[in-house]
Amino acid sequence: MTVSDGDLIAELYAGSFRRLVVQLYAVTGDLSEAQEAVQEAFTKALVAPGRFARLDNPEAWLRRVAVNVARSRHRRRRVLDRLLLRIGPPPAVADRSPEHLALLTAMRDLPEGQRTALALHYLVDLPVDEIAATLGVSAGTVKSRLSRGRQALAALLTEPHVTGGAGQGRIDVRS
Repeated sequence: MTVSDGDLIAELYAGSFRRLVVQLYAVTGDLSEAQEAVQEAFTKALVAPGRFARLDNPEAWLRRVAVNVARSRHRRRRVLDRLLLRIGPPPAVADRSPEHLALLTAMRDLPEGQRTALALHYLVDLPVDEIAATLGVSAGTVKSRLSRGRQALAALLTEPHVTGGAGQGRIDVRS
């Protein structure tokens, strides 16, 4: 990509992104869907910037690509919706106890690595080696995240504002 091709795309993005989003919003009826379709169109332009720069009307090309992206996504969503109707509604969260809700709230406050390791180990019941393979980290890293995550959860779950009072409603998160 030459600097001039990149500059063209940057200028076009600055000058037409909002206009294209408004146009796609009229097509899709969903602002976030419109934004994603236009972003994907710009991404496709970045793949071949030289070819894009030679277009007579780059904004029209972007609009056409964005509309096609939105249509494809809509078709895939309809197929998924039909499939989900056939298999039925998802199961409800079984445990709505205050302790369980406190645990889920506390998990959100953990760093992503710890939260993911704890969820895969305790909720999905995966062994450490499988978690390591899934996350692309060593087994030692998983063990460290589990240990630190359990310690952080214990601290979070014994705080008065989470459990309703110091020492009340504690949840044992030790393995």
